[in-house]
Amino acid sequence: MEIDLSPFRALVGGSTAGIGLAIARQLALSGAEVVLLARDAIKCENVLFTLSTDYGQIHDYIVADQSNPEQLSERLHDYLSTTNNPFHIVINNTGGPAPGPLHKANSNELSGAFNQHIIASHLIMQACLPGMMEAGYGRIINIISTSVKAPLPNLGVSNTIRAAMANWSKTLANELASYGITVNNILPGATDTDRLKNIISTKASHLKLTYDAVADEMKSEIPAGRFGLPEEIANAAVFLASPLASYINGINLPVDGGRTPSL
Repeated sequence: MEIDLSPFRALVGGSTAGIGLAIARQLALSGAEVVLLARDAIKCENVLFTLSTDYGQIHDYIVADQSNPEQLSERLHDYLSTTNNPFHIVINNTGGPAPGPLHKANSNELSGAFNQHIIASHLIMQACLPGMMEAGYGRIINIISTSVKAPLPNLGVSNTIRAAMANWSKTLANELASYGITVNNILPGATDTDRLKNIISTKASHLKLTYDAVADEMKSEIPAGRFGLPEEIANAAVFLASPLASYINGINLPVDGGRTPSL
């Protein structure tokens, strides 16, 4: 089964590192024209030249900070005003909130995370929705967390915001399905990214353990016995972005090696 995304354009958030970068590369390999969305222009330029152009795509990027709603909205609309080519695929992906217990989080941490995840995704959706509706095709894919199904220890703000994001997504899935637009969530488990490394380092420092000891303990909780690869998350995103997934809508898809305790 081959996936051909050559008719489509994709906007990929947080696409200069980790899961976002892997998704951008896999979409390009499948034929999509990719527009990166990230904060650092130099990193965007560097990534741009690593994306496949085997289908004759012309990739591009938008420099914007998803934690700054006004800037994000302005730069999205500026970009879209210069092109007649809509986005058919949106990957909502951005950095996760800092670890820590929820009862110690201050209001700025909560409001900041809400802006970076819910508000940013909402602005991106509203900017891209007219083009999707006109095309009769849209895929909004949110990279969230398995904490949607079972809250994770010491990730209090993240657990809270991810659950809100999942309900935002499910609501939109119901509202937009009749336009040929699906909205789904991918829930990565422990994936080999810089964020996971930071979480392990923080936990190791707090417990006065070695990095490897904490990593091994985490792996022991995963039936697959290892951390996931960003490319494994990307493979799921490419499928959900394709016409093959046209009847899959409003779901939470764990990609976690079997770690999540619930169905």
